[in-house]
Amino acid sequence: MTLKYAGIMVEHREIELRNKPQSMLRASPIGTVPVLIAGNLILNQSLEIIRWALQKSDPENWGEIDEDAAQIWIEKNDGPFKILLDQYKYPNRHLHMNQENVLDAAITLMLKPMDDVLESSQYLLGHKQSWLDVAIFPFIRQFSMVNSERFDQLPLPALKNWLAQYLQSELFNAIMFKHPTWTE
Repeated sequence: MTLKYAGIMVEHREIELRNKPQSMLRASPIGTVPVLIAGNLILNQSLEIIRWALQKSDPENWGEIDEDAAQIWIEKNDGPFKILLDQYKYPNRHLHMNQENVLDAAITLMLKPMDDVLESSQYLLGHKQSWLDVAIFPFIRQFSMVNSERFDQLPLPALKNWLAQYLQSELFNAIMFKHPTWTE
């Protein structure tokens, strides 16, 4: 989303994670996605790509935020919330986990605090969209899709409005379509 926002054109290559192309592994041996290759520059972390794109172009000042506050959200999202998301999304890999307990932990850790913030502001860091919202949105989207009926029942109206705003946004819909799997 940030690449689109910044007006940076890319050649998108959709891959099968079970069958990673050798060219990708040569460029980024850690084998994770996304990977951005721009000349000799190789970025293989989403936040690196976001920051790089905003250095190139930031027409609405997404990067002008309280970095300390953003870092707190990112650490919570990329650490314990990501673990809970995986436990919730893949219960067959976590047979010892109770799904309702995982859901409760996710609500306490991330979803309810987000809802509380979003009750008084449109975005996570106030009344202006930032890279932070765009960075966390995909994780909340994934969480909501695991069991959409259950998610819809949660008393998190501000979070649901925030999520719906992104799901319906022109920016999201401009980039979110199925790409054919790329082969070498």
